[in-house]
Amino acid sequence: MNNLKRYIKPGLVALVMAAIYLSGCTKLDITPKSALTPSIFPTTPAQYVAATGPIYTSFRGAPGRQYWLLQNLSTDENVLVARGGNWLDGGTYSTVNLHTVTPDNGMTETCWQWGYGTISLCNQVLSLFDATPASDAKKQTLAEIKTMRALSYFYLMDLFGNVPISKKFGDTTNLGTQPRATVFAFIESELLAQIPDLSATAGVTTYGRPTKGLAYAILAKMYLNAQYYIGTPRYQDAVTMCDNIIKGGQYSLDADYLGMFKPNNGPQIKDFIFAVPYDGVQAQGQYYARWTINPNLKNKYKMPYTPDGPVYTYKEYYALFNDANDIRKKQYLVGKQYNNDGTPINITTTNIGLDASYSGPNPNATVVHQLEFTPDIVWKNNATFDIGNDELANEEGYRNNKFYPDSLNTDRNQGNDVPMFRYADVLLEKAEAILRGATATNGDSPLSLVNQVRARAKASPLAAVTLQDILDERGRELAMEMWRRNDMIRFGQFEKSWGIKTDANPAKRIFPIPRPEMQLNPKLTQNPGY
Repeated sequence: MNNLKRYIKPGLVALVMAAIYLSGCTKLDITPKSALTPSIFPTTPAQYVAATGPIYTSFRGAPGRQYWLLQNLSTDENVLVARGGNWLDGGTYSTVNLHTVTPDNGMTETCWQWGYGTISLCNQVLSLFDATPASDAKKQTLAEIKTMRALSYFYLMDLFGNVPISKKFGDTTNLGTQPRATVFAFIESELLAQIPDLSATAGVTTYGRPTKGLAYAILAKMYLNAQYYIGTPRYQDAVTMCDNIIKGGQYSLDADYLGMFKPNNGPQIKDFIFAVPYDGVQAQGQYYARWTINPNLKNKYKMPYTPDGPVYTYKEYYALFNDANDIRKKQYLVGKQYNNDGTPINITTTNIGLDASYSGPNPNATVVHQLEFTPDIVWKNNATFDIGNDELANEEGYRNNKFYPDSLNTDRNQGNDVPMFRYADVLLEKAEAILRGATATNGDSPLSLVNQVRARAKASPLAAVTLQDILDERGRELAMEMWRRNDMIRFGQFEKSWGIKTDANPAKRIFPIPRPEMQLNPKLTQNPGY
């Protein structure tokens, strides 16, 4: 709910935005024309925050929709089905789940532009700040900008593998594809260089902006995945980064797990190391409930619009929630549905509207049916990814309600801030790194770390822990938080089958470089398998 605009002075933002033209990676030769003059240089911390506002505005774009969908739909967690011709959208979503994505997929193009658009803005703002006087506020702001640039490169490296590196606005001499190991080394060196100048404080004044905690969290994630990213294990380094966060004392496990994701979340959440702030008016773009909530639940949640609800959860993923006391299980809508007062949610339809296969004598007779989510998803046409569009088909698959619908906004935009890095993730990362061979530190063990996370969720403690237990726990703790693809690749399970997906080509662990970008920049090299 809390958003960066509360810290931004509109006049300064307007001046900076007038000096900035948002461009993609392939258009880096535009000369910046600064509207800043010595009389209006930013000097105070608040003014520097205001001047960097466009970077955060750019960054919040894809996590609210395309990046979220791309990460979640490419795994065994979720699927976005076609219903009677609706939602096929040229295979945009189905091919992600089937691992048959092409370079023409619109979501991959959006994510590429998201990453490089943010990087381009970082480079432009850095160039504008070259002439500003030295100060502590400037030093911290430069570190924050470079950390945001490194974060954007992390996501691009994870999604696309080998990508160009641009460090200076207007420099077009090195737009060719760089090996993933080179990108990894650049991100690592950038983050390590910024840490001394980043704030060590997590709270209202730094919420939504990089801190030391974020830099450590990115590095921990990179080191945990280093065996896959660069072919060299870095598990001990992952433990070191996790310990930097744990010992810093700025983060903890909030008691109310489900409450962390409601529309009124914000800097009071101690589990959030870095979150993208959203609200329905000034920081729009997050509308997860539109994708996951069945249209017949509109009134129950007092939603100001009718949701579409084409994103279903695979029953095998839901089976991970095998502890009846685990409060994380409550994020799912399963079985018969009831209003808040306990009365059934009934749907008035016809026999044929309820079940398109109805062959009785009264297809148009009225029938009252209670909304009930069932576990199995049954495709009626594999080629078109279609499950049908009758009421029973619309009730197939369990639904995730983690990011609770926002009833206070006037449209589909929600005020739930979206965590990108969390403290609970750090605890599970440290547990995994130790299991994979790192030396335990500070009296922690994989079992004690996992059970800390489970205790917050009111789940029974485990007696022992394996790597598969770690993956399963991550599935429970981080559902719908865009880490399942990253996890499945690291655990060697991204090639397994789910739904009607059978593709087992490891080349599909990364996405194709979008065709429009290949056309704009002939120095790019397409990823193998595409």
